[in-house]
Amino acid sequence: MADPGDATWERLPLPGADVRCAWSWLPREDADALFENLSQEIPWERHRLRMFGRELDAPRLSCWIGDPDAVYVYSRTRFEPRPWTPSLHALRERVERSCGARFNSVLANLYRDGADSMGWHSDDEPELGSQPIIASLSLGATRRFRLRRRLPRGIRATPADTLDVQLAHGSLLCMSGATQHLYQHDLPRSAAVTKPRINLTFRLIHVPAERQP
Repeated sequence: MADPGDATWERLPLPGADVRCAWSWLPREDADALFENLSQEIPWERHRLRMFGRELDAPRLSCWIGDPDAVYVYSRTRFEPRPWTPSLHALRERVERSCGARFNSVLANLYRDGADSMGWHSDDEPELGSQPIIASLSLGATRRFRLRRRLPRGIRATPADTLDVQLAHGSLLCMSGATQHLYQHDLPRSAAVTKPRINLTFRLIHVPAERQP
């Protein structure tokens, strides 16, 4: 696999945020091979999430992977990490080098086609710290990714508050600084998308002192 440590970044125009994208972080041949390996290695499952007072199936397949103590609570559901797969273990070092950050976990999502999606949210859970760095690698079908400014309750976002980007096969997006406090992001449904996409969001879970070795 080629070494993408010297990434070429483009900063996205989001006031107050720090969002960068390396549009061709992985060469196509490497991205193709990684997609196939991860499709087989990752034990995909349908997560149950608590939303609006009831449990619902997430509209995608997922797997939480990481170091043994990287426990994550999302949508009031506790996720114990599965072990790193061979491909993800090797990939983590490359992502860390490109982003200048350390990661101890990754959320893998499989969007089987355009009917699978992710709703508006921010990655601002306490375990991620006050200014989390989230590295998001896209493999497979190109999907529309949106970021919008977080506004006071009751005020609707306008098109001017939202930025659309197309995340293609092999692209790496890095969100850091105040991004999660100022913005939300989503991955909307698309009837035009018929092929699968794997998304890997690398994170650093801050382990409480009582759980540290």
